[in-house]
Amino acid sequence: MTTQRQTGGEAGSASRLRPRGTAFLLAQVGAHASARFAERISELGVVPADVGLLRMVAVQPGRSQQSLAEELGVVPSRVVALVDGLERKGLIERRRNVRDRRNHALHLTAEGTRVMSEMRTLGSAHEAEICAALDNTQRAQLAELLGAIAAQQGLTPGVHPGFRQSPQPAEEPHGRPGS
Repeated sequence: MTTQRQTGGEAGSASRLRPRGTAFLLAQVGAHASARFAERISELGVVPADVGLLRMVAVQPGRSQQSLAEELGVVPSRVVALVDGLERKGLIERRRNVRDRRNHALHLTAEGTRVMSEMRTLGSAHEAEICAALDNTQRAQLAELLGAIAAQQGLTPGVHPGFRQSPQPAEEPHGRPGS
């Protein structure tokens, strides 16, 4: 990482080092964009992981939990927990798969469809805010460059790597299991 000396606006203020490496800037903008997105969608009663799963089901209604797990690169039990949460929120429903009764087909509910519609509006506003400093040509160029980096890093297109993180187990009272 390289640094650049920046001086404060006031005379006599101490110089400070400011990171300017590309990876740092990607992390900084990514963390900021993620936090702002979570703030925006909180009004809908969802978190980013919910939105990702809803989008995947909206694009391919009737898909199985197993197919979601495979696409996300996570164990099926992780998807079951995510789908359980969306089902409790009334955004998704499991239906028996007519071709294979051992599996459930996932579908958005009417409320899930409404939330996804509002998400499109929020997502467009989010994109506009985060990329406000760029014109359309610069946005397209940035998207192309970031796509190249994501492909080189082996990231699955359209899948946030946060899905691969396991949820943290709830802490037991007094720090002891079963207390």
